[in-house]
Amino acid sequence: MTKRLEQAVERLKLLPADRQNAIADRLLDELDEDRWERSFAASPDLLSELAEEAMVEHRRGETRDLDLSSM
Repeated sequence: MTKRLEQAVERLKLLPADRQNAIADRLLDELDEDRWERSFAASPDLLSELAEEAMVEHRRGETRDLDLSSM
């Protein structure tokens, strides 16, 4: 376990049980890799539509380069 995750777990221990459970549910949902496959399977053309929309915006000059130096 990373130090950062250990810090998060320590903070979670201070929360009431209902908040701990709510956060645990969100984490478990996020870790469910099948969720992403189910999402895309439910609307197979969505990803293609989003990609096309992004390309149209890029061609119109409505996008800018991602500044990775701040990450």
